[in-house]
Amino acid sequence: MGSAARQRRRMVEALRRAGVLTDPHWIEAFRQVPRHVFVPRFFLPRGEGWAALASGDPGWLATVYSDSVLVTQLDGDEGKWSLARREGPVRGTPTCSSSMPTIMAVMLEELRVGEGQRVLEIGTGTGYNAGLLCHRLGAELVSTVDVDSGLSLSARAALAAIGYQPDCVLGDGERGHPEGAPYDRVLATCSVSHIPTAWLEQTVAGGLVLTTLNRPIGAGLVLLTADEGPHGHGTVLAQDGRFMPMRSHRGAEAAALLARAGEASTRRTTQLSLRAVLDPASPFEFFVSLEIPGLLVTTGKDGETTGSTESTDTTYLVHPDGSWAGYRTAGDERVVEQGGQRRLWDLVERAYQRWLALGEPARHDFAVTVTPQRQFFSLGEHRWPLGE
Repeated sequence: MGSAARQRRRMVEALRRAGVLTDPHWIEAFRQVPRHVFVPRFFLPRGEGWAALASGDPGWLATVYSDSVLVTQLDGDEGKWSLARREGPVRGTPTCSSSMPTIMAVMLEELRVGEGQRVLEIGTGTGYNAGLLCHRLGAELVSTVDVDSGLSLSARAALAAIGYQPDCVLGDGERGHPEGAPYDRVLATCSVSHIPTAWLEQTVAGGLVLTTLNRPIGAGLVLLTADEGPHGHGTVLAQDGRFMPMRSHRGAEAAALLARAGEASTRRTTQLSLRAVLDPASPFEFFVSLEIPGLLVTTGKDGETTGSTESTDTTYLVHPDGSWAGYRTAGDERVVEQGGQRRLWDLVERAYQRWLALGEPARHDFAVTVTPQRQFFSLGEHRWPLGE
């Protein structure tokens, strides 16, 4: 057995021990489909930038078969790769990656595919996930869409190199792929701010649509059952999953909003921890995203942004309406400064009290409904809009 095969088996055993890979069909797919074919090069974080790692470099193969996100593109610019190889780490925003094997296993198992079912994948990326689908179902039952021509071509070549030729489509994933419809399953490996109704229209009644939410706070997996027409109902899943957004669903940049913020108008202490608000493992994190939609997060120094004479690491909540709240610790105190038209931290604390009154619901307690007119989350009689 070659080195890559051994590394692959170790990765599979780690996923099985973690309890995220249980289906024998998917276990065999992960054992057989070589991830390294799809990620011959990628970026790794180095300080405030990204270093370039390629096939043959020390640690390349072990990193490929670790449970890691492998960033393969920055700023949609292929030139960043050669620049990083030539001059060292570069700055940029990831625009393509090979997802963590853990979340891939979770999503593929949640898809609950059966023999003969047709799957549409939104976001071809490197092609690795499409390769796993091809192994499980047969390439003739797999269609995969990506908006980036370069990524689509390289994925097609990598898939062909290991014997798979699914329908690789260049196009806007928000439209799905109507020419190949209907599908039994739709799987999005990019996050969305709302559910594209085209996905439901192209799914057979009773079929499943699985995607992740593009929400800096309160992201996660959503599983919908398609009803007749562009309607669907489902739930937020307990497992957490976070992907870079579909390009047409990218929102405002938190740092840019904060740079335009005015000075603080109030300053006080708080009893609520930042972890309760921002940690995906906190059950309150999802709820606060419903109560205060549009919240973004960034970090910085007080003195760099709000005119404070202190220079302390601070986490900021910002909103496109210009409101902001900065949170930092000072000794044993949790200090909050706020500015803009709304007091965001006051709203966060109010949401926390409402969450307690509702019985501390977790993310998987919330249902999701999609119609042509409305998309919303619900908890009993309570409703919150999705995508507003």
